[in-house]
Amino acid sequence: MIDHVTMAVSDIERSKRFYEQAFKPLDYEVSFGDEGSFWAFDIGKGLFEIYQSKEDKDLTHFHIAFRAPSRDKVHEFYEAAIAAGGRDNGKPGPRPQYTENYYACFVYDPDGNNIEMVHDIWKDWEM
Repeated sequence: MIDHVTMAVSDIERSKRFYEQAFKPLDYEVSFGDEGSFWAFDIGKGLFEIYQSKEDKDLTHFHIAFRAPSRDKVHEFYEAAIAAGGRDNGKPGPRPQYTENYYACFVYDPDGNNIEMVHDIWKDWEM
């Protein structure tokens, strides 16, 4: 099991505001941090951390998928992330090319990272 994932961002306070709003539907909140330096979000059984990049070389675009407890939460996340300034990269809906019950959305965060929220029946172990 993964304990935490840490990602560089170009503007720590902008990204903190984005993730605070986008994560509201899932009740993910800032757990701890250091203003201007880093923030850690409690995502249930692990942490999602962001830190202020000192150099552009730290900013590598990547994809991360968070598990949602329901399809409704996928929609709520999508709406909250778009309202927070995220850019659409795939509206909520079925993705049968992945698995039969895969349901997800994709949003670019302020730095262009591909953030996914997924609900997949076969992955519905305890959250």
